[in-house]
Amino acid sequence: MLSVFVVVTLCISRVSASETKVSQNALSPSESYLMSVWHNRLYLYSAAALVFGIWFSVKVALKKNKFFKDSKAQKSSDHSDRDAVAAHVSGVKIFYGSQTGTAKGFAEELSEEVKTLGVPAKVIDIRDYDPDDQLADECTNKSVCVFLVATYTDGQPTENAEWFCKWLEEASTDFRYGKTYLKGLPYAVFGLGNSVYVGHYNTVGTNVDKWLWMLSAVRIMTRGEGDCDVVKSRHGSIQADFLAWKVKFLIRLQALVKGEKKSYSGNCKTKGSCKNPKKDGQEEEEETTALQNSSEDELVESSSDEEESGLQDEEKSGSVVDMEDLGNIMSSAKRAKSKEEAGADQMVKISKVNAVRKIDNEGERREMITPALRKALTKQGYKLIGSHSGVKLCRWTKSMLRGRGGCYKHTFYGIESHRCMETTPSLACANKCVFCWRHHTNPVGTEWRWKMDPAEKILHEAMEKHQGMIRQFRGVPGVQPERYEEGLAVKHCALSLVGEPIMYPEINAFICLLHSHRISSFLVTNAQFPQEIRNLVPVTQLYVSVDASTRDSLKKIDRPLFKDFWPRFLDSLRALGEKRQRTVYRLTLVKAWNVEEMLSYSELIALGQPDFIEVKGVTYCGESAASTLTMANVPWHQEVVAFVQQLADMLPQYEIACEHEHSNCLLIAHTKFKVDGEWWTWIDYERFQDLVQVQGESGGQRGFSALDYMAKTPSWALFGANEQGFDPTDTRFQRRNKTKDISGC
Repeated sequence: MLSVFVVVTLCISRVSASETKVSQNALSPSESYLMSVWHNRLYLYSAAALVFGIWFSVKVALKKNKFFKDSKAQKSSDHSDRDAVAAHVSGVKIFYGSQTGTAKGFAEELSEEVKTLGVPAKVIDIRDYDPDDQLADECTNKSVCVFLVATYTDGQPTENAEWFCKWLEEASTDFRYGKTYLKGLPYAVFGLGNSVYVGHYNTVGTNVDKWLWMLSAVRIMTRGEGDCDVVKSRHGSIQADFLAWKVKFLIRLQALVKGEKKSYSGNCKTKGSCKNPKKDGQEEEEETTALQNSSEDELVESSSDEEESGLQDEEKSGSVVDMEDLGNIMSSAKRAKSKEEAGADQMVKISKVNAVRKIDNEGERREMITPALRKALTKQGYKLIGSHSGVKLCRWTKSMLRGRGGCYKHTFYGIESHRCMETTPSLACANKCVFCWRHHTNPVGTEWRWKMDPAEKILHEAMEKHQGMIRQFRGVPGVQPERYEEGLAVKHCALSLVGEPIMYPEINAFICLLHSHRISSFLVTNAQFPQEIRNLVPVTQLYVSVDASTRDSLKKIDRPLFKDFWPRFLDSLRALGEKRQRTVYRLTLVKAWNVEEMLSYSELIALGQPDFIEVKGVTYCGESAASTLTMANVPWHQEVVAFVQQLADMLPQYEIACEHEHSNCLLIAHTKFKVDGEWWTWIDYERFQDLVQVQGESGGQRGFSALDYMAKTPSWALFGANEQGFDPTDTRFQRRNKTKDISGC
């Protein structure tokens, strides 16, 4: 507008000047000068307007620049208030929320590492900490707070962390606390979870990080995430994930102790402080701008994709990594990451035909058994085979070698317990049952995504290791020589040691190898893989664990990984009903949990029409942080008998056949196995092997059924007999000062 005004004024002045040019010669010099000034007044006005416009524009520009600098300074100040940490660190408080003890172990390990740096450290069970009274005080006492929190069932906190998480969530949205309630509190979070639980992976760690941030606490480093799934774990195991995060934390802590005030944005890809101040400032400004334009979820998300460590040996988890070694660690991490990305798309689905097949890029996959898992299982007495299998000596095998009686399978089906090999080709499982024998030390998964060993290798090493354990009983007092010799020749194989054997892609090949050695097969599945049950070759006896009869109780007891666990469960029972060989429902009674579901159990039995129903009281395996099961949940034998009698009365085609009081177990059998008033629940094992051979030679044309290889049950094994299922050829041994034994089958 100012330029247009000047142009118009100049045009008008030119016209006025031309009109008065003639009259200027008649005036005196002074008059002529004044007249000239008058006639050119518009030039003067224009010049004055131009000068004023320039002055005004400069003033506005200066004011705008000053406002921008003040605004930038304010943003920088706010950012500094959130991210800068005081140079002096008085100590480190490590809070843990743990269910199985892993987070607690990590907390104690980190505490020892911090103390080696000369910094006081304290490990705190988050259950014993009152955040309402104490957490705000941490803002002023210059302690770095570390939260190691695990995610439990359905994305919920562990039992000891429930109250803390509830309080923190409410405080983060409660106006009475305010958004600056924890301003200045330096903190770091490491979450423990399992990526198999899609939708709930590390939700507790993420939420704790978010709620602390919302209360203006100062995040000093990236949130760490440990993954129990060895396939998706960034470093191969949750222990390795924690080691990598721990190294980064110790380096950051050293920097804070030395007085460095590096602000952490979550985007820096280096472990030390950024070396380019100008670049840091630009990144900080860009982050501040981005923060203002981001959603809350984006703001609180601090996990990056950086690799903190390439260390592979978990036994070195107790060492502190020096600053000068950091370059080597990062190089190793990059190499590991490139290998991981190369093999990320290589996944082995469970084979629908379960045939032997070649798998590409086998070397790129990780082993199921990590060093930490290997150590834990070995301590429990497992003899590990390859990368995913194991064998163990059952306590009933030891018992029968001494002539002290066999297990309930001996009573119900005629198994020679001292000739039975308990093994599994897959330590992984799709459930995390509350009564798990192994206290959840085995891995979990919903599909096969690990390295795979051939069936021949597994069977060969399983028999070799089993025989090696039997040989240890040579000359042991009480061991019967004839049974010792028989025990060296494996006749039965119980695929029920731990995990889910049917997950192994070559399970059919493994079963066929067993039968080729004339070894009977007893396979147990948790009813989560219906298609694999349908594709299974004939086995001597196929079990399905029916631990609950309703959707809610199954979720509570088995804690399955599949979201569609109930439809899978029902379909697995239908698949079992399609089998012609012997089938069994195995019911585990957990007192006060599932013993009241009588009608529902009868409906499930009608769905699968099994040949036999084993009803066993749950065995208490000792205290476990992963389960709330106690001795109060173990039913008495009389209670199991009462349950079985009521259940049998509701099943018109079934009757109680056998009993094994020592195992707190009873057998309900289909009346088709009662011939002329006598029970035929035992198995003719030689006849079974002949039938399998004939079927194989005929290409599957000549099939057979469960009635083709049944054998007569001895009177001592029947329900109501005085022996209560104990073989009279053996001697009952009552152990004094009986200690816990969790090695049973």
